[in-house]
Amino acid sequence: MDLFSRSWTALRTAVAELSDEDFARPSGCAGWLVRDLVCHLIIDAQDVLITLVTPADTEPTRDAVTYWEVAETPPTGDDPLDALIVRLAAAYEDPGLLKFHLDDLGSAAGRAAELADPTVRVGTRDVVLTTGDYLSAYVLEWTLHHLDLIAHLPNAAEPPIEGLARTREMLEKIAGATFPSSFSDKDALLIGTGRRTPTEAEKAELGELAAKLPFVIG
Repeated sequence: MDLFSRSWTALRTAVAELSDEDFARPSGCAGWLVRDLVCHLIIDAQDVLITLVTPADTEPTRDAVTYWEVAETPPTGDDPLDALIVRLAAAYEDPGLLKFHLDDLGSAAGRAAELADPTVRVGTRDVVLTTGDYLSAYVLEWTLHHLDLIAHLPNAAEPPIEGLARTREMLEKIAGATFPSSFSDKDALLIGTGRRTPTEAEKAELGELAAKLPFVIG
């Protein structure tokens, strides 16, 4: 849960430090500008708040790793929610409003996470898991989207190194694959999720794993 807080705080801080011009730059999410990604983070913050106050009476069906699944194909942007986010982000017009809304909801989600009992079971996406596992699962979400946020912003701060390491560990467990030890955690995540194309040298190191990439996590 501490890593959830650190990863989420780092991501919100990175957004707060963006210039207005940065919001019109492309993000690491295909088809999304930075403003679209920030709008998505607002929706994520709402989801966290909703889930933390949605108790479940049944036994957990997922944990921090099995919460995520590997999709067969990358998102196309045709999903109704994805399309809604793009329109909603454009409607904000002033990047300052996006910053304010994320800070407002994001701070509340962060406080709710700090106050939550990690042993309490919650329900979301038709699954049940402990609050601790739910928040741990979101370390992957925050870390990958932090990388998306700064994909074309070379001077922006990167995600916490602990979050990168934990997310790599989770990705390898989710995908049932191990990336070469020579790969940094950041490169393993970018290449493993299709956010960056591996070089020929990296493909050689990946061996048979190269043919299985990318792992689309959702």
